[in-house]
Amino acid sequence: MDVVSDAISAVRLGHPSSERVRKSCSWCTRLDPFGGAGFHVVLKGGCRLLPDDGAPVSLGVGDAVLLPHGTGHVLTERPQRGETEILCGRYRLDCSRIHPLLAEMPQVVHLPSRVGGHRELRAAIDLLAGELDERLPGACVALPHLLDLLLVYMIRAWMTEATSGAWPRVLGDPVTAGALRALHSDPAAPWTTERLAAEVNVSRPTLARRFTTLVGRPPMAYLTWWRIILTATLLRDTSETLASIAGRVGYGSPYALSHAFQREFGTTPGRYRKAAREASAPPPHAEIGP
Repeated sequence: MDVVSDAISAVRLGHPSSERVRKSCSWCTRLDPFGGAGFHVVLKGGCRLLPDDGAPVSLGVGDAVLLPHGTGHVLTERPQRGETEILCGRYRLDCSRIHPLLAEMPQVVHLPSRVGGHRELRAAIDLLAGELDERLPGACVALPHLLDLLLVYMIRAWMTEATSGAWPRVLGDPVTAGALRALHSDPAAPWTTERLAAEVNVSRPTLARRFTTLVGRPPMAYLTWWRIILTATLLRDTSETLASIAGRVGYGSPYALSHAFQREFGTTPGRYRKAAREASAPPPHAEIGP
């Protein structure tokens, strides 16, 4: 696994949802804050997005906007009236221990349409629009997978375009990115800073300095944190015993893992699993588009 995939998998709950909506003449709608991430893609016409905390964003045909933290906002017509079509959707996320890569994303990520820019994102948008229009056999399987792809492509596009933020720099640094790939690929391995430095072909002081500066914590502190987050994901998404999970994340015993988990989450693994499963139940239907 890579860091971006792991960061998304650790917080994703259930299936995403989407719908294609059409508006004409004068219109305005309010979407309340949401416990997850939302997105809009303008397929025809244009509109304005007015976030609760931030500057208005003007959206034209082909523009995509991601709201990684479920920010409340208003969508409204642009001055030139006409028919507007928007693809709207939501991702349900567990934000209790979100990965710092996702946590540092801005409230609104505007991805303007560009000729030849972010081809994967444009292709995913076209495929989604087609599936929503046609409702062909297999659409119930295709749609959630295409929505998952859309989220990945929007995060990739943000990382490419970002002019600030630590994590685009983290994953652009060959030493730190290589160390993170190693930790995420095999979190149960008996890692030490020395072994990790050898893995990425640098000295121990060089790895420690670069990793700590960019990531914000030393390599082994990050690994300890990630093992607990991975434990929470496995408790939520599988029926594995704590002993089995301990082996998968690099703890010698379920007791040691339980103690570390309670220190981070403030509750026992068993209680966390029960609460997480209740939270993962499908919510009542809620409007996701204007």
